[in-house]
Amino acid sequence: MLNPDALSQLTHQALVIASDAGARLLELHGTALAVEQKSDCSPVTAADLEASEMIISALGRLDTHFPVVSEESVPPLEVRSQWSSFWLVDPLDGTREFLKGNGEFTVNIALILEGKPILGVVVAPVFNVAYFAWKGGGAYRQHAGEQPQQIGVRHADRDDLTVACGRGNRNNEHLQSFLHSLGAHREISRGASLKSCLVAEGKADVYVRLGPTSEWDTAAAQSIVEEAGGHMTDTQMQDLRYNRGQSLQNPHFVVFGDDSVDWAAYLRGGFSA
Repeated sequence: MLNPDALSQLTHQALVIASDAGARLLELHGTALAVEQKSDCSPVTAADLEASEMIISALGRLDTHFPVVSEESVPPLEVRSQWSSFWLVDPLDGTREFLKGNGEFTVNIALILEGKPILGVVVAPVFNVAYFAWKGGGAYRQHAGEQPQQIGVRHADRDDLTVACGRGNRNNEHLQSFLHSLGAHREISRGASLKSCLVAEGKADVYVRLGPTSEWDTAAAQSIVEEAGGHMTDTQMQDLRYNRGQSLQNPHFVVFGDDSVDWAAYLRGGFSA
C-alpha cells in the first residue's frame, strides 16, 4: 500500500492531469461536435475521446505505471482480473450536460486498490473548481487560484433535509417514492459527479441514484465522500466496490453524510435493488 505522502503526491499529480484535460474540454465546449451513440445508447464525442487519450498518456508517464481503465478504453476481464491497483478514469462525466452547454460536467480520476478507491480527483472546468481526496489525507475543495479548503459532511437535520438530484431520471418511480418518504425537503440539481460532491462538502444530506451508472462514474467521488466522513453504498448499505467482474456497471446506490440516519428505511416500500 502506498504511504500517505506518496498518495498525496499522486493525488496532486492526478489533479494536474485532470485540470489539463479539463482545459482542453473548455476549448471544445460549445463547439460543433459529432455525436455518436455507444452500445448502451449513451453519447460519445471527439471531446470524450481526446480527453481520454490525454489522461491515459499522462498517467502512463508517472513513475508508478499503474494500468488504466477509462470509460473510452476498457481492457477485458482476463486482463483486469490480474490487477490489484489501477487508475479508473471518466474523461468526461456528464457528456449530455457538456452537449447542453450548462457546464455541469467533470473530469474524474481515481486510483483503485483491491477494489477500493484510495484517491480521487473531480474537476469541474467551467466552474473553476476541483475536489480531491486521498486515503487518510482528508477531502478538499479548491477554486482556481485559491488555497484548498478541507471539506466535510454535515449532520442531517430531519426538519431541513437537502437532497442532491440529477438533471435526468427525475421521473423514476422509485426515486419519487424515496423523495416522498423523506417528507419535506429541499432539492439541489447538479450534473455528473457534482451531486456526490455536494454531499461531501456538506451542502446536501443525501443523493440517491436508482438508475444505470458505471464504475468510472463513481470511484473518484466515492474517495472524496468517504474522506469527508460520508459513505457511498448500494441500497443494502454496503460500500461500492470496483473491478468486480465482466460488467463495470454499478448497482443502484446512495450517497450520504450522516450515518446516524437510517437512509435504507427511506428506500423501502416496494423497491428492490
